[in-house]
Amino acid sequence: MSLWFLVPISLPVFTLPGIWIIYAMALYNQHVCPVNNWVYNSSCEKSLVLQSGSDLCCTLDNIPLISKCGGVPPESCWFSLLCSSASFIVIVIGLLRYAQLIHKHSNSVLNIEGLFAGWLCAAGLMIVGNFQVDHAKVLHYVGAGLAFPGSLLFVCVQTLLSYRAAQTPRDFQTSHLRLTLTALAFITLILSAVFFIQESFVLQHASAVLEWMFAIIVLLFYTSFSLEFGSISSETLAALMTRRAAASEEGRRLEKV
Repeated sequence: MSLWFLVPISLPVFTLPGIWIIYAMALYNQHVCPVNNWVYNSSCEKSLVLQSGSDLCCTLDNIPLISKCGGVPPESCWFSLLCSSASFIVIVIGLLRYAQLIHKHSNSVLNIEGLFAGWLCAAGLMIVGNFQVDHAKVLHYVGAGLAFPGSLLFVCVQTLLSYRAAQTPRDFQTSHLRLTLTALAFITLILSAVFFIQESFVLQHASAVLEWMFAIIVLLFYTSFSLEFGSISSETLAALMTRRAAASEEGRRLEKV
């Protein structure tokens, strides 16, 4: 078995503990309220970071959205590192998956769309991690607008590709698993987006919870590629390089015309 199977596993193994550690840091420094807190106020006499005791006064600025947990130092430093590293791994996974489908099956527009969606998500992650919502809100939301829809598009396209490329019972089982995760990702992201724009404190907190669920579901989806990446060989990478060379040759030919 090829060691490439470790790449998809490394994403959740690295990212999930990392994001929960960042949440714990934000909670310890009182930059966000606990995820199990559903009571919010329009305003508080003191900001959360200046409060003491177990009964904290929380406002909407303290909702534990993922980006809020990494919004200010020292959490923001680790959040930036985490998102940048995760972005790189997503790029590698997208490229390997693209190469694998070229090698085992003929290339298609859908496969190119899958590569594009993965890299779109990676670009969004990079922006989200390096432009925190409290300091560069517009750029942060641009990144979120790339990362979240890009992730959903990626899992949708890869699920379709899985069914198209399935040949064995295990392939179909993997496709069914991805379809289930895709459906859950779609539901959680849509509900999170709808709740996020509501005025209700409870619904906005529910949006944060659903955002965490969406991130976990997508990370589990990436893990499923380990089943197929174990068969990646030098021939797979050669197929990718051949495809690149063919594209370059086609580009030069068109320039001459």
